[in-house]
Amino acid sequence: MAMGAAATAAACFSSASSGVSRCRVRAQATSWAGGAEELVRSGAVKAVRPRDAAEVMGSEGFQLLDVRPAWEHDRAAVRGSVHVPLFMADDDMGPVTLLKKWVHLGYIGLWTGQSFTKMNDRFLDDVAAAVAGKDAKLLVACGEGLRSLIAVRMLHEDGYKNVGWLAGGFSKSVDGDFAELEGESKLRYATIGGVSYIFLQILLLLRVVQ
Repeated sequence: MAMGAAATAAACFSSASSGVSRCRVRAQATSWAGGAEELVRSGAVKAVRPRDAAEVMGSEGFQLLDVRPAWEHDRAAVRGSVHVPLFMADDDMGPVTLLKKWVHLGYIGLWTGQSFTKMNDRFLDDVAAAVAGKDAKLLVACGEGLRSLIAVRMLHEDGYKNVGWLAGGFSKSVDGDFAELEGESKLRYATIGGVSYIFLQILLLLRVVQ
């Protein structure tokens, strides 16, 4: 996802306590996603468009694994999907984290509604507890496709070999791609929050978007 200079500055804000910069963490995440893209290109991971997801889940037995954080999942989700967030809210209230949260809110969170997050260290354990073994067919999805790419590579390296990736994420879906939904938002808009959500509601009211 493209970021402006200000947002990049926020993402690269250094943690004095750990000595690890958020820019470094973002670069690592991008590297993981790049490795997953190679898995997709090689055919080791099946790329599935949202419009084809229902057929793949029905005829091929793939189970939808939603890796979005809880607040996105609560806005809109596919009924019956497995929800295991890859990132979760960072509840640390230390002074350094609070300062980073303030910077994040000013540059990113206020506009997108996204909370300051950290990696779910138990992600693989949580997936293992939620699905029937590493032979399970998993179609991994998120809002826009990047977080699910990271999850795809983690799962593949952990021994899951029947992994699919929802290409472009739920943001590329349209009404009818998934039969049963829950939540108050359209699935493709569930990632949008903050001030951007207000603008979205105005556009919906004016019927500029649907």
